[in-house]
Amino acid sequence: MLTLRHLTIFKTVAETGNFTKAAQKLYITQSAVSHTIRELEEYTGTSLFDRLSRQVRLTAQGRLLLDEILPILASCDALEERIRHLEMQAPLRIVSSITIAAFLLPRILNQLKEKLPDLLPYVTVESASDAIRTLSKGEADIAFLEGAQPQGPFHCIHFSDYSLVTVCAPGYFKENAPAALTLEEFIQEKLLLREPGSAIRDTLDSTLFILGHTARPLWTSVNSTALLEAAKAGLGITVLPEMLVKEEIKKGTLLPLHIENLALKNDMIAVYHKDKYLTPGLTTLLSCTVNESLSS
Repeated sequence: MLTLRHLTIFKTVAETGNFTKAAQKLYITQSAVSHTIRELEEYTGTSLFDRLSRQVRLTAQGRLLLDEILPILASCDALEERIRHLEMQAPLRIVSSITIAAFLLPRILNQLKEKLPDLLPYVTVESASDAIRTLSKGEADIAFLEGAQPQGPFHCIHFSDYSLVTVCAPGYFKENAPAALTLEEFIQEKLLLREPGSAIRDTLDSTLFILGHTARPLWTSVNSTALLEAAKAGLGITVLPEMLVKEEIKKGTLLPLHIENLALKNDMIAVYHKDKYLTPGLTTLLSCTVNESLSS
């Protein structure tokens, strides 16, 4: 049976013109080289070398065979080189919650690109609850989530957090906006909230539940920007990440509201399965994540 070993030894003998030199170059015995060439000649049914006194020379048939196998051996060498770097070539599958994808992930991935320019990250942006399901099904290598740490066989790395701010348009209240609203007053207002399952909504709902209240929103949206614009239009009160509303507050298009006993914050965490093999790409991504949080 013809093997890659036969072809490699044949090529080396053709290059060196000598069985002994070929054996030395391949770190095998001369008898192994002679035996392999004899097997190859038996397999092809022809003489591949003319045996001279101190060297061997390719026959016409041998030159034809060499022309055939050189591209094959070159491809094998290239494959061997790629195999050594599989970890750096494999794409990185990332699933991220919406807020992290909007405000932190692009900067993290730019850092990753600087360190590993050939690594290709694939990103899916979903709600926090959908993101953890994607990770659990093995459809992502790592998840960037907000809110509470998920239950299950995961490693969780807390890398940052953000405050949730309650805001409305300056003209939402017919008279001057009150200095503060009680929880009872807050839940009676026209609320514009994210959908259940999002980290923002889950944090609000769980905090209200502990305090004995339930929110019944007028608007429910998977899109924070839609809620932001609705609030700016005076349609109601919304609860959104501080980083999303701070420029609008600065411009005066939104006003922050103080709700008594309602302090909301979301943790940001990187999550991966506890049995996940940490490739160099994944390790570098985690390092970039921590660096970005420290610089923010």
